[in-house]
Amino acid sequence: MSAEKGTDGDDPGIHEGVERSSGDPKVLIAMNAVLSTWFAWLVVWGLDYLGAVTLSAANVATLALIIFGVTYVAVLR
Repeated sequence: MSAEKGTDGDDPGIHEGVERSSGDPKVLIAMNAVLSTWFAWLVVWGLDYLGAVTLSAANVATLALIIFGVTYVAVLR
């Protein structure tokens, strides 16, 4: 059996499955929220290490909301 069986049209492969799958938008929003928060914490922690800002929940939440919003508009819409 060939590993490239899906490319000749005989057997549907992962490419066709991914193209047909619309996914669940709630999962994408949750992943965006988690990754935006993690990245915001990392950036604020780095800036705190450099002495530019204070590592606080308010700073992390503000940056996370900004990152979440930009990502949502750019990718999901």
